[in-house]
Amino acid sequence: MLVVIDLFSGVIRFMRDIVKQDGRVAQSDVEGKLFTYLCKMKGGKCASLPKMSLSGLLCTALGSFVGIGLVAALSDIYKLSLLLPSFGASAVLLYAACHVPMAQPRNVIGGHLISAFMGVLVYQMFGDAWWTIALGVTLAIMAMTVTYTLHPPGGATAFLAVYTGQDFGFIMSPVGVGALCLICIALLVNNLSGERKYPDYWY
Repeated sequence: MLVVIDLFSGVIRFMRDIVKQDGRVAQSDVEGKLFTYLCKMKGGKCASLPKMSLSGLLCTALGSFVGIGLVAALSDIYKLSLLLPSFGASAVLLYAACHVPMAQPRNVIGGHLISAFMGVLVYQMFGDAWWTIALGVTLAIMAMTVTYTLHPPGGATAFLAVYTGQDFGFIMSPVGVGALCLICIALLVNNLSGERKYPDYWY
């Protein structure tokens, strides 16, 4: 991918040089914007998450196992449909990156509930089609953004709501119940480590 971007950048530089050599007015507006646009795709310096300590890694493993395990166990014991693929993504944030804003209770619960509502609303109004799935996810992202409850797994919740044709009961169960279970385990497990404090804020 970087090779392709470099190739395009080289072509634009070449075109710019030719224009200047010919003494014509450089088409800086179009060429400049295109050049800048392509250069953005090259990325910047290398970045990585800070190394996790052994105690942090153990907390992550324990939280993930117990959190997803609790939701799965409740589903099995009480014959409930609480398992959602998007909860797996929430587990990554809650138990491995609990310090980020998108892992705070407001974002996890609010993000899932708002996304579920948007997904169900779109399905109830327009049915299941390729464009309604796209619309459901798009509206969920917009709603989470304006309410400061952005939680990436919420996009998957909205997708699922439309794709599987859910009604409004889907918002409370499995979405609300499952998200609360994950938050409860995050509160109990993350604070076992001296290096962690969860949550950073509630609201």
